[in-house]
Amino acid sequence: MTQTGNRDNTATGIIHNRRHRDAFGSPYSPVYNTTTYRFRDTRALLDVIEGREEGYLYTRWGTNPTIRELEQGLAALENAEDALAFASGMAAISATLLAHGRKGIVCVGDVYGGTQELLINHCRLLGIPVSFLLQQELGQLEEALTQPGMLVFCETPANPTLAILDIPDLARRAHGKAALLAVDNTFASPINQRPLALGADLVVHSATKYLGGHSDLTAGALMASHALVATVNAWRKNLGQLLSPETAALLSRSLRTLPVRIRQHNDNALAVARAMEHHPRVKRVLYPGLEAFPGHHLASQQMTGFGGMLTLELDADREQTAAVADRLQVFLLATSLGGVESLVSQPCATSHYALSRDDRERRGISDGMLRLSVGLENPDDLIHDLTQAMDSM
Repeated sequence: MTQTGNRDNTATGIIHNRRHRDAFGSPYSPVYNTTTYRFRDTRALLDVIEGREEGYLYTRWGTNPTIRELEQGLAALENAEDALAFASGMAAISATLLAHGRKGIVCVGDVYGGTQELLINHCRLLGIPVSFLLQQELGQLEEALTQPGMLVFCETPANPTLAILDIPDLARRAHGKAALLAVDNTFASPINQRPLALGADLVVHSATKYLGGHSDLTAGALMASHALVATVNAWRKNLGQLLSPETAALLSRSLRTLPVRIRQHNDNALAVARAMEHHPRVKRVLYPGLEAFPGHHLASQQMTGFGGMLTLELDADREQTAAVADRLQVFLLATSLGGVESLVSQPCATSHYALSRDDRERRGISDGMLRLSVGLENPDDLIHDLTQAMDSM
């Protein structure tokens, strides 16, 4: 986090980190809903194309004032040199993997089911070597990095087990083999965790989640050094993965409330997790903020808050667990996460449906799991809702 003495300046930086100065005095950039830009002559056009002058050329290339202002704010969130905004989180991940993973990708630990599909069904189809290591197989990482220039990809906290990976250790291992480390920081958000400061090279987000925060936009983000971002930018441009200026403006709006929202998500999720620890139908609660959670100590070292995501593993089969989800009244049965409203989903039926049952079990994802995205409601209402749903089992 940006600090001055003992003062946390994150919220101030998010609100005031803008280059644009509106001619009419608006504190925020208007939406430049334009695709192209006129030039006074050909020389001025070539000056922009060839990099001698700053300017805007064509919105699909990312040269749009509204989008660039958003990207300046995204970079500041992770204390990065630069950032790119995308039409979705999967767009950000796919462009990053294609740009920096062509010599091989090692995926460590649990990741979002869509990311696994991309790696298995598409990256391999393109001839990119892909291997997977479970968290307990980290000792094999150096052996899996068979040549310089490979990419290590991970997600921490992981979906849906909330498993915590040691980012500084992964960075040392990757860099020791001349590889890059990319971290999906969606579950934590930059308010709770800064992977670049811990040694990672690239950070990706599904901005649809906490960065957007209101379940009303779809976007993605990449933060890294200028050089690493420039390589990904060429893929984004030619794959047509840019978000619209309207969405960029909406996401910029959301970032301005990110610190206060995340603090409430943190508090609410911890209250729910502690209450659920004592329910007789709950086998275990997976939440990094609980002292009993296996990754609690590590999370306390590399995170400043534990997030709004938690997973309950019920003493129940798939059908009984689905029935609990169906009885919830405050939690909405829906995919996605990170909005102001609380959501519930059953990973075996949603985010990890595409994995075989054997693969889910190998990763510790049981049929009795319910993944909770804890929103900003009164936590007592959320606890009561979960209790009434489980008491009917």
